[in-house]
Amino acid sequence: MFGLGPTELIIIAVIVLLIFGAKRLPDIGKGLGGAIREFRNVKKELTSDGTDDKDGNGGEAEKASSTDTPPQTLEAKVATKVMEQVPGVKKVMDVKKKAETVKNLLK
Repeated sequence: MFGLGPTELIIIAVIVLLIFGAKRLPDIGKGLGGAIREFRNVKKELTSDGTDDKDGNGGEAEKASSTDTPPQTLEAKVATKVMEQVPGVKKVMDVKKKAETVKNLLK
């Protein structure tokens, strides 16, 4: 696994435990697991879109619903799910947007 032995993995695990704390690790793990699961679901949706066009009604119903809202890219869908599920990511993104706004105002 990337040339890492058991000793290196244990050291990395201890550092992660010290940085995030024992209370936050389950939340982070659950959020990352949910994000990975959602990424797989989105990937399946995108690959199955080409095969659904063979169906008569199914493809037309999807086309009608997709015209109501603009389609999101894979990156946008994953980013949305990550922000919903991983604790702290939304706050970081808000701070980043505010920092960019201030940077643009100072120019």
